[in-house]
Amino acid sequence: MTEKRYDPRDTTLKFVNRPDSLDPYPADEGDECLRAEMSCGHAVTPQSLTAWCRSLLDQGKFQFKCPALKEGTVMLCDALWSYTEVRRLAVLTSEEMEYFEGKMARLAAAKYFEVKTCPGCKTDVEREDLTNLSVECTICKVEKKASFNFCWQCLNQWKGRAPRSDRCDNDGCDNLDLKILRDCKDTSLPQVEGVDKCPSIRACPTCGQRVEHDRTGCKNIICPRCSVEFCFVCLKVTPECLKSSTHFVACSAGVAPRQTSIPVWHKK
Repeated sequence: MTEKRYDPRDTTLKFVNRPDSLDPYPADEGDECLRAEMSCGHAVTPQSLTAWCRSLLDQGKFQFKCPALKEGTVMLCDALWSYTEVRRLAVLTSEEMEYFEGKMARLAAAKYFEVKTCPGCKTDVEREDLTNLSVECTICKVEKKASFNFCWQCLNQWKGRAPRSDRCDNDGCDNLDLKILRDCKDTSLPQVEGVDKCPSIRACPTCGQRVEHDRTGCKNIICPRCSVEFCFVCLKVTPECLKSSTHFVACSAGVAPRQTSIPVWHKK
């Protein structure tokens, strides 16, 4: 693959004679690739910027933030870069733009909307009533000139009475997320005093996203979907949990039992 480089004649970019802030020690010590300055003031090359932003997408993050340190400190810059800026300074190819934009759209939809594909017309549908598994597809209603409801859980045409929040009457219509929460193995948090046994998978108490703890560090984690920090052990949001315990000590409320329902995210 051809290495991407800036055009030295591009007067829209500000070139700087500083190390690449995203990769200050490139493998090729004789690298003469031009560095350009981002809006936050840090220097990048097309290669390093592409690699960093792609790694963020692969981690499920669709906002691009600067990972460099603020000059003279140990604090992260954390400046937010627009996609327009990233696209230009990363010199994204048409294939890369297609990948970036598709991935960003899917990640944003997963965070801000609950969308599934209608089994009738294959159109993405958003569920308005989060307590009802029977969802009417407006596209099918127009095309078929008749009401078409499908099950949000098993994605088959709806059978049985409605509204209903547990299942429809199709065979095998089970909540797989609940099954995983019920059947997951136990784990321990080695660095948290007193937590020798805890379910290995939890549903975020704010949005219901299924999450796991990597068993390192403290008992609190940040949900990748809603960005709310909560205690993996007692399932309280972190500020509430820390009123009666600390990050590395077992919760005063003990280990919360396995969850039997999925919290519904009420977005503000």
